[in-house]
Amino acid sequence: MRGDEIKRMLLKFNTARRIVQLFSFILFSAIVFNLGVLPFLLPVVWTWGLPQNTVGDAFTAMQLTFYSALVPWLAFAAFLITGIIIGKSLCGWVCPFGFIQDLIGFIKRKKMEISPRTHGTLLYIKYGILGFALFISVTFAASKLMGLQAGYESALGVFVKAPFAAVSPAETLFGTIPGMILNFRNTIVDRAVYDVLASSITSLPLLFWAQLVILIIALVIIAFVPRGFCKYFCPHGAIMAIMNRFSFIGLHREPTKCTKSGCRLCVEACPMRVPILDLPWEKFSHEECIYCMKCADACDNKAIKLKYP
Repeated sequence: MRGDEIKRMLLKFNTARRIVQLFSFILFSAIVFNLGVLPFLLPVVWTWGLPQNTVGDAFTAMQLTFYSALVPWLAFAAFLITGIIIGKSLCGWVCPFGFIQDLIGFIKRKKMEISPRTHGTLLYIKYGILGFALFISVTFAASKLMGLQAGYESALGVFVKAPFAAVSPAETLFGTIPGMILNFRNTIVDRAVYDVLASSITSLPLLFWAQLVILIIALVIIAFVPRGFCKYFCPHGAIMAIMNRFSFIGLHREPTKCTKSGCRLCVEACPMRVPILDLPWEKFSHEECIYCMKCADACDNKAIKLKYP
C-alpha cells in the first residue's frame, strides 16, 4: 500500500470510528481493569448480567426501575441528554452490539436486498418491541403501587423485571454466556471436566435455549442485512430515532460539490438506508442516521460534513 493510500485511509472517519468502538468495547467491562461498578448509564445495547460492568444499559435500567415501582429519572435523562446533544451517534460509535454487527459485516457474503416498501414496514418492529416492553414494565409498576402485583409477577415470570433484557441477544452474548463460562471455570477446579460439562448442559433452563436461538437468528440476520438488528429490532434505536429529530447534531451536504445526478455512493454506503439525496442539503438529521459517516467517506468530492448545532 502506497503512502498516499495509507494517509487517505487514516483520515477516514471510519478508521477513527473503529478505534473508538474497540476501546469502548474494552472499557465497558471493568473485568479487564478490576474496577468497581460505576453508576453510569448510556443508551446502548449492553448487559446487566456481569457484576464487573462499568456502564449500565439505560433501557434495562428503565425497566428495572419500573419493576421497583419508581420513576426512572436517570434512565430518562440518559436518553434525553444524549439524544439532544449527540443524537443517535452512540449507536454508530460506542454501542457494543453495534460493534459486533459491524464486525459481522466484514464477512464476505452477498447481502440481502430488501425492497423499500418492506424496509419501511420492518422499521416499525422496533417501536412495537419498545411499546410492548414498556407496557409490561409500566403496568407492573402500577399493579405494584396498588398492591396487586402478586398474580401479575407470577404470570410474567422471568419477564417481569426487564422484559426485553430477558430475551435480548446482547444480554445473551455479553452476559448469560460469559457468566456461564465463568461459572464453569470456577466449578471445574473440584470436578472432572466431563462431569461438569455434562451436568452444566443438562441443567440449562429452557429460557437459555430460547435466548440462544434468538441470538443465533439475530446474528444470521446481521450477516445478511447490515446493521439489521439496529434497523429493525432495537428498542434503544427506537427511542433514539425519536430523539434524533430534536438533536443539535446533523449532516450537511454541500450542493456545489455533490454530483447528485447519477451518483448514489453515499446512499449505497449507508448501512441504515438513510435517503441522503432526498433530504435538505443545509442540514439533515434523519431518525435512522447513526452518524457512522460512511456516507462522507464514500463521497469522492467530500460533499458531506457534520454540522453542529
